[in-house]
Amino acid sequence: MSRIAQRFQQLQDSKRTALIPFITAGDPTPQITVPLMQAMVSAGADVIELGVPFSDPMADGPVIQRATERALAQGVSLTAVLEMVRQFRESDATTPVVLMGYLNPIEVMGYAQFAQQAAAAGVDGALIVDLPPEEGHDLIALMKAQGLDLVYLLAPTSTAARIKRIGDVASGFVYYVSVKGVTGAGHLDTAAVAAQVGAIKSLIPLPVGVGFGIKDAETAAKVAQVADAVIVGSAIVSQIETLAATPERIPDTIGNFLAELRQAIDAVDCSVTSRAAE
Repeated sequence: MSRIAQRFQQLQDSKRTALIPFITAGDPTPQITVPLMQAMVSAGADVIELGVPFSDPMADGPVIQRATERALAQGVSLTAVLEMVRQFRESDATTPVVLMGYLNPIEVMGYAQFAQQAAAAGVDGALIVDLPPEEGHDLIALMKAQGLDLVYLLAPTSTAARIKRIGDVASGFVYYVSVKGVTGAGHLDTAAVAAQVGAIKSLIPLPVGVGFGIKDAETAAKVAQVADAVIVGSAIVSQIETLAATPERIPDTIGNFLAELRQAIDAVDCSVTSRAAE
């Protein structure tokens, strides 16, 4: 069982919803990434989603695009990101880390080398935005051989056939994009999210994380009522951008923000558990 599967099993056993924060590796400086990862875990993060900087992040909105630009300006490469994960593993052997990014840097490194080096560094899986399952046979096989999970996106427009197709190759969890558009865009319709998450769970057996549109404790709590994981990205990266000139303040600031989300999520979980016991 992978580290991701183990974490979700633990959460299910304790009737808790996962909190998955996203940051861009190397933003605003490479030196802050590992301390920030550690602070997020201390604040209640269950899985860390670590963005790999890429020059054309087509699925991301302006906030994460700017984060990528800041990281690239610092010379952060895929190799550097793997080294950050390796350093994180020196102090944390249990928190799953999922890389999120695009195929081009992996192609430059080489599929086999990426899979081997990612596993050796302590990466648990990857969400490769522009790699549909129909075109990823070689990389999928190499990653699975190294015990790496493949996380896939599902959209509000995903059909039942598409959801089943993703379910054939995905592992760890699936990431439901709760709004149409890029990261940081749109208004969260929790009723629609609840309906779609239910439809996804009826078709595939994996945990469903929900991201895009989660900005604060209130929206995190609403999503926690219907999803297995609450995924928060742009709201974190926006705060990092504000503190880019004083990076030493970032771990505490983001840690405090995540602690608020964790408290709101856990309050929902306790309420649901209490009602179920009545």
